[in-house]
Amino acid sequence: MMRALLSAELLMGVVILLHPASGFPFILTQLSTRKSSCKPVPSSMTLCHGVGYSEMRLPNLLGHDTMKEVLQQAGSWVPLLTKQCHSDTKKFLCSLFAPVCLSDLEEAIHPCRSLCEEVRDGCTPVMAAFGFPWPEMFNCSQFPEGNELCVPPAGMEDKMPVSKEEFPCSACHSPADTEKEFLQDFCSRDFAMKVTLRSVSSVEGGAMVVPEARSRTVYKAKGWTEEELKRTVLWLTDGDSCVCPELQEPGATVLVMGHRADERLVISWVRKWQKSEKEMKKFSRTVRKLQC
Repeated sequence: MMRALLSAELLMGVVILLHPASGFPFILTQLSTRKSSCKPVPSSMTLCHGVGYSEMRLPNLLGHDTMKEVLQQAGSWVPLLTKQCHSDTKKFLCSLFAPVCLSDLEEAIHPCRSLCEEVRDGCTPVMAAFGFPWPEMFNCSQFPEGNELCVPPAGMEDKMPVSKEEFPCSACHSPADTEKEFLQDFCSRDFAMKVTLRSVSSVEGGAMVVPEARSRTVYKAKGWTEEELKRTVLWLTDGDSCVCPELQEPGATVLVMGHRADERLVISWVRKWQKSEKEMKKFSRTVRKLQC
């Protein structure tokens, strides 16, 4: 059951960090002698959206020299944010992948040791469930103890949980009969499908939902491009201001319907599928017989 909680991207990221291709140990002091420059934090860097600053140092504190490498490696850790294993996970990861860059300060600002330790203690159990220890590259002993400039954990006043409003997103109301509701609304939607959730991440106030391609069953795809058929990305536009339990568990199977808006496939209806495979096959046959 726990294996559904961590996506393949995160596992790949852990493997890369535990076994870096370059083969040399990660030592922060080595990076301090390298010339760095300030670069805008890319809008495509999902891991650090809303991190609170706009410029980062390159190379970063993990030794990534190019923005392409940063984006590739940082993207592997986005799924960990959805686990909410610690409220400072984003702050800690971004302090390494996209360290804040201040024009009047030549040296990089490291995360404080206490920040690392709090995130490590909160997130290690999630990673340990898959046999992966806390990566040596994130060894907390290498970070400053706090008697010098560093990125601290949130203060007590900042640790009050900032929860979403306790009302469901408009697409996520629980129905009395999922199957009946799906069939009734099928013809009025631009797309309808059954998917297994690969990842769900916050983007610009909404939620970006990426399904597992191999487990996807498309019932309706009005006006889809070849790219959308090949690699489907769905959006829940109000995903950061409401709750949607159906999308909170990567690996879960859901039925979704929606419409196209501003070149995006926007979810307007989603329900978790909990019936047997036999019932799913029967349901699929019924949907395919619909004449709209």
